[in-house]
Amino acid sequence: MTKFRKLNRPTGHRMSMLRTMVSQLVKHERIETTVAKAKEVRRLADNMVQLGKEGTLSAARQASAFVRGDDVIHKIFTELAYRYKDRAGGYTRMLRTRIRVGDAAEMAYIEFIDRENELRQSKPPNPQPPQRPAMDPWTRSRLSRQFAPPKEEKISDSDS
Repeated sequence: MTKFRKLNRPTGHRMSMLRTMVSQLVKHERIETTVAKAKEVRRLADNMVQLGKEGTLSAARQASAFVRGDDVIHKIFTELAYRYKDRAGGYTRMLRTRIRVGDAAEMAYIEFIDRENELRQSKPPNPQPPQRPAMDPWTRSRLSRQFAPPKEEKISDSDS
């Protein structure tokens, strides 16, 4: 089972806070919070987008059991699923912003990538490397041919 940060809160309070933060992130597409909370929200928000891309009834029920609001569910399964249909993962970005004045906590923005009004432009997706043909295990490699010359058969003169 995966390990969550406890964030100095009881389980019910922590899960309620994370559910609300994921819902607000989906709704507004950018929120500012502490770095530790942003790292947890990133994990859960990426999971919600993955459920939206899946698009099944089971995925819709799992997402609606976690996030709050019908408009948020609709946005996950329509807008975000369409936006990230070609992306394999990494739907959110965390940008550290400042140190909070009251308690010196590190603050960060967490936002969805590939949208309007981004704080930083996302990198283009890496192109897939070309497929190499399957190698026959019985053929000799170039290195073995380079360093080991072909074996020559010895001719035995035992008859003479």
